[in-house]
Amino acid sequence: MKIVVIGGTGLIGSKTVAILRQGGHEVVAASPNSGVNTITGEGLKEAVAGAQVVIDLANSPSFEDKAVLQFFETSGRNLLPAETAAGVPHHVALSIVGIDRTVDNGYFRAKVAQEKLIKASGIPYTIIRATQFLEFLGTIAASSADGNLVRLSPGLFQPIAADDVAAIVADVALGAPQNGIVEIAGPERAPFNEIIARYLKAIGDPREVVRDPEARYWGGRVEERSLVPLGEARLGGIGFDEWIRRSRAAA
Repeated sequence: MKIVVIGGTGLIGSKTVAILRQGGHEVVAASPNSGVNTITGEGLKEAVAGAQVVIDLANSPSFEDKAVLQFFETSGRNLLPAETAAGVPHHVALSIVGIDRTVDNGYFRAKVAQEKLIKASGIPYTIIRATQFLEFLGTIAASSADGNLVRLSPGLFQPIAADDVAAIVADVALGAPQNGIVEIAGPERAPFNEIIARYLKAIGDPREVVRDPEARYWGGRVEERSLVPLGEARLGGIGFDEWIRRSRAAA
């Protein structure tokens, strides 16, 4: 099977490419560096020709509200017509749990716009909405820091390991299009502030985590269930302690 992975050199993309290649598939790891650019349209026609699946894992280089919206809309308007012309029978895209419940987050609004383009394209699709990746806990702590304090919402959080995300993305790509949304999350759910406190303790970071219901997450207010699946979800198998162990082993 020929599978094109847009964003195939990124965190999730590189892991997904490796899994699919190990399964014997012909995988194109598409990125601007390989001559495939969803913003300019360069190389798209050639890349998707003959593909059975296109997996879109591309991410915006800027998280600024206007820039990120422009990225996902431009990318979708170039990529999806190229897939239609090539007769691609399955489009898979990675999105985020809760994006339609946190309207004051510009990045989430951009992902909603991306999903709308996919649904309107006429291409059979599966959208995978994931919770936040464990790999970004350090970045979240840094963005929420106030001196030696880290202010975080007590809203529920259920982060997932990148290895689990890639495994599920690869599995979904090899299955039939769902023409709907599959939600995925980590195996452990706890208040946001408690998970970040656990992470900082595990890495020996002395900063104190403060429970703050008014704390924002990338500009968005966090309600109790803003960031976790509300219904059925596929759960990854790598828990927090196992992820920390693997991270130390890889360091």
